[in-house]
Amino acid sequence: MASPAASTGSTKVDAVVQKVAAATPEKLSGFALYSRFALAGAICCSVTHGALTPVDVVKTRIQLDPATYNKGLIGGFRQVIAKEGAGALLTGFGPTAAGYFLQGTFKFGGYELFKQQSINVLGYESASNNRTAVYLASAALAEFFADIALCPLEATRIRLVSEPTYANGLIGGFGKMLRNEGVGAFYAGFGPILFKQVPYTMTKFVVYEKVSELVYQTIDKKTASDGLQTTINLGSGLMAGFAAAIVSQPADTMLSKINKTKGLPGEGTTSRLIKIAKELGLRGSYTGIGARLFMVGTLTAGQFAIYGDVKKALGASGGVEISK
Repeated sequence: MASPAASTGSTKVDAVVQKVAAATPEKLSGFALYSRFALAGAICCSVTHGALTPVDVVKTRIQLDPATYNKGLIGGFRQVIAKEGAGALLTGFGPTAAGYFLQGTFKFGGYELFKQQSINVLGYESASNNRTAVYLASAALAEFFADIALCPLEATRIRLVSEPTYANGLIGGFGKMLRNEGVGAFYAGFGPILFKQVPYTMTKFVVYEKVSELVYQTIDKKTASDGLQTTINLGSGLMAGFAAAIVSQPADTMLSKINKTKGLPGEGTTSRLIKIAKELGLRGSYTGIGARLFMVGTLTAGQFAIYGDVKKALGASGGVEISK
């Protein structure tokens, strides 16, 4: 809470100053600010990934069994429904929503935090002049910590999607993997998830920031309506999502493959990854790219739109700005 203003020597002037101060929102900082960034990130990631669970189910099936699911995204929907019923499209919803709630907390909150730390270290002017490097480094660091939280729930989700009879939901699947395979099974895909998510997040934030910056060179952000700002966030997020999907697709396919089944006795994660990469080849690593472009483009656009709106609702609008 702000401290009372010093007296000006005039009772009337002091009264006016106090009235203006009371009507002026206090600028958030520290934990109060970054906790709001984290909550906004958690909400936007959980809502968008949860809503797109059916697309993720079909995309994962295409990656894991391209010989059977070979009719594209729409055909894949029809195949899953015909074979297992419409309810199968929500397989993995629990771990998806929970995992990306945690991931969004660290990803968006961490991104804003590390941008501010860069400003503290480099100075505002230097950080602004080198903002692309700041965006890349901040996104990479934030995603690393986010993936530590996400990996166990993502492993559970993929196991549930690839083996529909494996368990009944998040708690059952998580518990069964823990009992039968140990904690290590949750992090068997940590390497691929880093290879997937870190370049994905770096690309996502940099492209979003750059597209937004270009747009706001022709539109005054201070006078833009809330609706226009949300539209700009949607458009910038869509471009960011397309770019991020293309960059991270090979690792996404490998992640699906490595979490499908247990490794052979004595087989390490690195050797499994090398074997999977050889089996897939470049073309095979882009299996399901159509479904993922649709999915990632849509959810990234939604994420940035929701993130911006929730930040405003929480009184944390603006974020850490270093664009020119």
